[in-house]
Parts: sequence; C-alpha cells; structure tokens
Amino acid sequence: MLTIGISMKLKSLLFLICLCSFPQTSGKDLIQKDLKLKTILDLDDKVIWGFAFLNANELLFTLREGQLYHYNLLTKKRVRLESPKVAANGQGGLLDVQVFDISGKKTVYLTFSSKVKGTTTTSLASGHFKDGKLNDLKTIFNAKVQSDTTRHFGSRLAYDGTHIFMTVGDRGKRSFAQDLRLHNGKILRLTPEGKAFAGNPFSKKGYPEIWSYGHRNPQGIFFDQEKKILFSCEFGPRGGDELNIIEEGKNYGWPVITYGSEYYGPSIGTTHKKGMEQPLAYWVPSISPSGLTVYSGDKIPLWKGSLFLANLSSNHLRRLEYKDGKITLEQKILEDLEERIRYVSTGLDGYLYFSTDSGKVIRIEGIK
Repeated sequence: MLTIGISMKLKSLLFLICLCSFPQTSGKDLIQKDLKLKTILDLDDKVIWGFAFLNANELLFTLREGQLYHYNLLTKKRVRLESPKVAANGQGGLLDVQVFDISGKKTVYLTFSSKVKGTTTTSLASGHFKDGKLNDLKTIFNAKVQSDTTRHFGSRLAYDGTHIFMTVGDRGKRSFAQDLRLHNGKILRLTPEGKAFAGNPFSKKGYPEIWSYGHRNPQGIFFDQEKKILFSCEFGPRGGDELNIIEEGKNYGWPVITYGSEYYGPSIGTTHKKGMEQPLAYWVPSISPSGLTVYSGDKIPLWKGSLFLANLSSNHLRRLEYKDGKITLEQKILEDLEERIRYVSTGLDGYLYFSTDSGKVIRIEGIK
C-alpha cells in the first residue's frame, strides 16, 4: 500500500511538472465574435503576400502573381506601381514588401523570385516612393542558390536601423542549408544598398552575406526594437515548425536536427546536436507560420509586446508572450474565420492588421 501511495504521488507530481513545462493559453482562444474587425481591402482570392505602411492611411501590398500596389485606406483608391520582373511559379512570385527610413527617405524593399543565369533564385530590389510613384527601382541583390525546384524561396525582411536581414529558404535542397558556400537555407545581413557587411561572421571564410544558417523555409522575421532581439519563424516538414531567436553565426540545425518528419512518415535526423540551436518554440503538428511581428501599437494594451504569427495550414493568428528567454503563453485567434493568414503587422495607426490568401487585409480594432 505504501508503494502504491508513493507511486500515485509521483505520478501526480510528474503530471504537474509536465503542465508547468509548457506554455498555457490565456483561458480562452479568441474567435470572431470576441474581436472588432474591419475588412479594409478585399481582392477576391488574390494572394496578398506582404504589405507595409507608408503612413497611417496608405500602404503598399504585393500580390504573389507579380503586382505591387499603392492603396489609400480613406479613398479606397488602388494604384499599380512599377515592380520587378518576377518568376511567378509554384511558391515563387512577388513576395515581401517593406518600407524603411533610410537617411530620411522612404525606401521600399521587395523580395521576389527571379531567373538569374538559368537558376530561379530569391532577389532583393529597392526604390524610393515619392509623389505616388516608385522611383529608381533596381535589383540590388541576388541570392546564390542551387535548385531546380519552385519552392522554399523564403523570403521576408527586417531592419534594425543599420542592417537589413533577408531570409532565404532551402529551395527544397535540404543539405544545402548546412553549406556555407550557398545561400540556400540562410538568413543574410546586408547593407541598405544590398551589400554584405564587413563584420558578418563568415566574411573571413569567404561567405560574407551569411548571418545564420541551417534554416528550412523562414517566412517570418522581425527585429524587436525594444528588446533588441531578432525573431524568425520557419516551416518544418511534417511538423517541426519553429520560432527562433536569431544570433550571429549560429547554426539552427536543418536538416540535421528537427522536430518534424518526412511527409511519408519517417523521422528526419534527430532533435538535438551539440553546436546546433534549439528553437524558442516548435509545433507538432504543423501550424505553417508565415508572417511574424511584435505588436507595438497602443490600441489593444493587453497585446503590447506580444509576438504574433500568421499561420496558413492551421488558419489562425497565434499570440505568444515572451519573457526571460521563454514563451510563457500561447493563444489562438480567429481560427473560426477559416482563412489562410499570410502576414501580420502593426499599423502606423496603432492597430493590428493581417492579410489572407483569399485577398483580404483586415484590421483588428479591439477586443469586445
């Protein structure tokens, strides 16, 4: 009887430890009726891959098929702008758009898939927005990749005030994510002009653009100005989607370590290896995290400083709270919309915005 009693106490203790080892939700997930939503743009089943604000009432957005638009939230006027020539095939096309203040100018950056010397790669272009037009548009960087596939291009951008970080997927050639000679499966650190920084970690070895490696398909990246942390999220295969803190020169493991498995069942590699980084969080089964942001607005004070992931296959936004190197809370939002959510960002008006693969940009105006 004594042995049984101790065993039961141990089981109870282990159960409590397990509960405490994982982030808990906030009590309930938020569905449509819990939130004040306003659809500000509806393009009828076009994939709005990225968007960025010029000011509180104007934004730029990309359609994956290749078009860049300027949109006025007040007048509802939509104007097509000049955009790069893209190789829109499979997962490729016109991808991210960001507006960074570079030396007092609104500089627009675009990532896209393009044909370079017979290979389809991920490229970066820049231009200046003025008088309703995109001026001086030019390609400033082409990733050095090897691939004959049309998948895993990445690609998102982040800016820390000095450096531009650009994500490049493994292009379906997983072993190249560990090969520093190529940009497959890397996060790059570039100047605003698209050049490598001299102080990048592998410059002396002849790989000047690479900041981190061992990534599968990172489609979310964001620099938290308050915490001075670079966050990134990436797709795993069958499970094993990751959220990471990206640091100089580190190896994030793909495909040597992963919590995902092959689509046909078997595991891939292992989950831990010395010299390779563990994710801040991972998800099995997959949630397919695309865009990533830290909410910096003032309209929903409860969310201030929270990370938000836009998720495709699992059709929801996910809010995470981060403290002292750990995710302390996870909450699903708007799963009942049944939308593939592609991107999420804080607007310059202080609200949270997200885009969908059905062609919508929606503003979250508050919690009811």
